Amino acid sequence: MLLMISGLSGAGKSTALHALEDLGFFCTDNLPAAMLPAWAKHVRHEHAAVCMDIRSSMEPDSLIEMLATVRKQGEWGMLFMDASSEVLQRRFSTLRRKHPFRSQQAEDASLEAVLAAEREALSPLKEMADLVLDSTTLNPYELADLVESFWRGRSANTAGQNSLSCLLMSFSYQRGLPSEADMVIDLRFLPNPHYQPLLARQTGQDDDVCEFFNAYPEVAEAEEKLRQWLLFVWPKLKRERKRYFTLAIGCS
Repeated sequence: MLLMISGLSGAGKSTALHALEDLGFFCTDNLPAAMLPAWAKHVRHEHAAVCMDIRSSMEPDSLIEMLATVRKQGEWGMLFMDASSEVLQRRFSTLRRKHPFRSQQAEDASLEAVLAAEREALSPLKEMADLVLDSTTLNPYELADLVESFWRGRSANTAGQNSLSCLLMSFSYQRGLPSEADMVIDLRFLPNPHYQPLLARQTGQDDDVCEFFNAYPEVAEAEEKLRQWLLFVWPKLKRERKRYFTLAIGCS
């Protein structure tokens, strides 16, 4: 299954592509439209997605004909990203980015005029799309959810799952906080086996250290509260579309 993503600049094409990448797709960004036939011919992944760059010398009629031909050669889906002109203007003004389509317009053209020109140029692609997603009122997470729903609706054999992987790590505060941690739990209030001469050179993987901790009820209580907290926060992390979560346990 190959997915083609097109749409207005600033409407969320990159967000859509990243959502598919999280699902296990092989993704290509900003592929010149003229290279699409070669890309489709040589891609070897079962599930792949491409975000097209339509800033090319191809005439609109030739572009539409080429896309129609490519779509007949295999199982294709086409997604078009749209948004209101007012929202697009606000996004570009906030980010202070140059609109990609401006290079094809007069130097003194306003952003409003550039947006209108791009919208007109892409209207044939919008008509060809299997789904038009309007991101005007959507945040990135909501948009990604819709893209995922679109894909799951087209295929029962998804390229990936909406899973969340957790990495549990320990660290010493003397060496500083780990930069990769999404959240840190300070457990320095628990008994410290390091101050036991026979345990000082052992780690939490040693049975003697485990027996030391098992002798203190507050250790079991802290473990249970941490487990309950993870059960509480886990679905919320998934709702935020996190794919990886690193929980760092700190000690002295």
